[in-house]
This record gives sequence, structure tokens and C-alpha cells, in this order.
Amino acid sequence: MVYQIINTILERNDADVSAAEAHGMAVGMLCVNGQAESDHWLKELFKDDADLGDEDQAALVKLFEQTRKLLASGAFEFDLFLPDDDVFLDERVQALSSWCQGFLFGIGSVYTASGWPGDAAEILKDITEFTRLDEEAEGEEDENAFMEVTEYLRSAVLLLRDELNINTDGTVH
Repeated sequence: MVYQIINTILERNDADVSAAEAHGMAVGMLCVNGQAESDHWLKELFKDDADLGDEDQAALVKLFEQTRKLLASGAFEFDLFLPDDDVFLDERVQALSSWCQGFLFGIGSVYTASGWPGDAAEILKDITEFTRLDEEAEGEEDENAFMEVTEYLRSAVLLLRDELNINTDGTVH
């Protein structure tokens, strides 16, 4: 999937989120419930019940289902859905911050248990901090820091999925 295509679909249909934030929401929902339905995600993206065209809806559902597949893969193929590396760093940092906001919203919209198991509380605290990243980023040092945060998030998401995912019988494993 191409980031700009999904972003354009969201803009065209008056979603209040970017492609990064939308993907973060999907990942958060799927971390808690690997069986989450794309319909629930779409309703969160389009609160005003936007009348999505068939092609737009199919592209969004495809992103959601690809995300589910990559999260479930044991091959560490999952990655954050962010603008390409040729986009200015400050825009990618903004997208990363938005992704984190969406992720936290996605978890909160599905997770109903009280308390956080294992390392989840500390990881969620870190992700909350990433929502406040300095968008005035430039240069090699900031590029390296961006890559480190991105890699941390990839690993953290998979750990959270293992700690928070609700089994089909409704229990958390």
C-alpha cells in the first residue's frame, strides 16, 4: 500500500486523521483483539458515516487486513505505515507522532480490562511520550533518532500484541 494513496482517500472522505494515525488506530485495535473487524475501524475513522465509494472502502479494508496479517506473522514483517524516506524528516516525525496518537486511541477503544499486564504500562507510557516528538527535526542525528524510535515501536507493538491480545473466548493471554 502506498501511504499517499491512503492519505488521499482519507482526505477525500473528510476523515479527521492522516494515513499514519488511521494505521496506528488499526494496529492498536488489532493488538488488543486480533479478530477485530475492519467495520469498527472504519466507523472510528468516519464518525459522520461517510459514504465511502467501493474502491476507497476496498483500499482501506485491504490496509486493515494486511496489517492484521503482518502483525500475526512470526517473521517480524510488521512496519509502521508512514511516509516514504524521501519525504522531509519533519513531516515523517509529525506522521510518527500521529501514528502514536492513533495507536493509543485504537488500544483504548478496544481494551476493557483494568490494569496493564507485564511491560504494557511502561511501553504505553513511552508511546504517549512519542506523541510529543519535536517536529523541528533535520540532519543525520535526528534521522538516526527517528529510525531508532521507529524500530523501538515495531518491537513494542509486537510485545504489546502478545500481552494484550484477547483470545476468542474473551480472555486475555
